[in-house]
Amino acid sequence: MTSEAPEIVTYNEGPLHAGLKAWYARPGDRVEEEVAGYRVDIVREDLLLEVQTGSFSAFAAKIEELLAAHRVRVVYPIAQDKWIVKEHGDGHRTRRLSPKHGIYADLFDELVAMPRLLCHPDLSLEVALIQAEEIREHQPGKAWRRQGWVIRERRLLEVIERRRFADAADLAALLPDELPTPFDTAELANALGRPRRLAQRMTYCLRQMGALAPTGKRGRSVLYARS
Repeated sequence: MTSEAPEIVTYNEGPLHAGLKAWYARPGDRVEEEVAGYRVDIVREDLLLEVQTGSFSAFAAKIEELLAAHRVRVVYPIAQDKWIVKEHGDGHRTRRLSPKHGIYADLFDELVAMPRLLCHPDLSLEVALIQAEEIREHQPGKAWRRQGWVIRERRLLEVIERRRFADAADLAALLPDELPTPFDTAELANALGRPRRLAQRMTYCLRQMGALAPTGKRGRSVLYARS
């Protein structure tokens, strides 16, 4: 007798969350199961999988409660390729590929809210690089930076690849090989091809987890080395 694929219950979650949950679910999994008073996306034997498409700070209490008696894996998507779909008032749509392409290091934009997330031995983080669509509709007076174009929903198109992080060493492996020793956040930002703000968040998180240590200063810039 073969196990059937689990029925995917979506409740009121967004299409991206629902799509990832369906992609990750295996035959025999239980979806939207209540555990410790919380609704968990996927229960796989003694492992709980939680898909997080928003802010990490929003689920900190839930993860802490679940870790009291379970292994937990947080699934977080980063759009390597994102198509922006604009739905115009006259009924026609436009679709273009965003010039911004996500990389694994972008997870530090969220990890900064919980810099010691992976210090618990029963917690792991799996980052999925995906292709996605972002559906926007025009609402005058809102989202002024996007000239009134409001994000209505995000949709999963494809999971390109995945990478699992279990501890500080796994996260430190995202530091580019070409970094000098020691380095500052300007050099890290240049090696990543990302704004210095992300480099600052990355060094902050890795310091909090003990994977980086400050070694001095160069002018006003703090210098870091791998611990």
